[in-house]
Amino acid sequence: MRRSVPPKLFPRGKIKKKLASAFLVLFFLGGSGLYQGLEAQEAYSFPSIERLDPRDPVFKQYLSDVELARRALFGQGITAQTQKDVTGLLRIYSHTPGEGDDIFRLAARCNVPYAALATLNRVSHPGMFKGSVLLPSAPGIFIPESPSNDLEQLLALSRSGEKGVIITIRRDRGPERFLFFPGEDFSPTERSYFLNSGFHFPLRTYRITSPFGIRPSPFTGRLQNHRGLDLAAPMGTEVYPAREGVVAEMGTDPVYGNYIIVAHDGNWVSLYGHLASFSAVLHGRVTRGSPIGKVGSTGQSTGPHLHFELRKNGTAMDPSKLLFRN
Repeated sequence: MRRSVPPKLFPRGKIKKKLASAFLVLFFLGGSGLYQGLEAQEAYSFPSIERLDPRDPVFKQYLSDVELARRALFGQGITAQTQKDVTGLLRIYSHTPGEGDDIFRLAARCNVPYAALATLNRVSHPGMFKGSVLLPSAPGIFIPESPSNDLEQLLALSRSGEKGVIITIRRDRGPERFLFFPGEDFSPTERSYFLNSGFHFPLRTYRITSPFGIRPSPFTGRLQNHRGLDLAAPMGTEVYPAREGVVAEMGTDPVYGNYIIVAHDGNWVSLYGHLASFSAVLHGRVTRGSPIGKVGSTGQSTGPHLHFELRKNGTAMDPSKLLFRN
């Protein structure tokens, strides 16, 4: 199965290592394209904040670190030098949110944008923000070396070729490398992805031949409820998932023909019918860049097209009101 791979954000080069902070391994991306900078002691734990209360000494120190980083970043404007300075001030803390503490409330109390919390903790929508989380002391976008969800791939593509700062965060499960862009926030498109409104049309090119709702059946002429969209496209056109998810079901049906159902977070599923062939595997994870099949005319079909449905809690929804144009 072919996959669309975002451009590699981490250029090759020689790394000079020296001792520095006890929390992070930091590499500064120099103008020569080589890694220059400082390496920290390996640390597998971070200062833990018990309560988000200024009377908590660790949280008080965290707020002080946040203020220091914000002054360095925004006091003189964002430049290559201030990015380097802010990364040198970056500290990572840990905290376990209480009941009712979502990412937005936590970001407000910590005085950092929720984009920084989301990207550092590798969550692609608010509902994934659970359990112990890492709190950065500086605002910015963290892009992992190996993007694994739609949001991370979008972040990587949108910042391809830009210079950031390489950081390595060491955890119990091993080190993770990120490209850090101090002071940056989500773009409108990235914010839409994160806020869970990021469904996209499953075809790059298409023509809507039948909308959602009541219509005459093309086979009997009787009125029936059409629970999706029919998207006409040439035979063999690649079909992509409307959003990242897991292939929950795939098979052959007398009406849908060859079909795939992808399960998404938030009790959403998407269905893709009349496929000519499959490109995905059952229970495999898929992203927007990974084709799952090809347009066909299997099942009850009058010609090559894709029947596409979106369902929330088992109820079919009108896809045209929920999809971004590609």
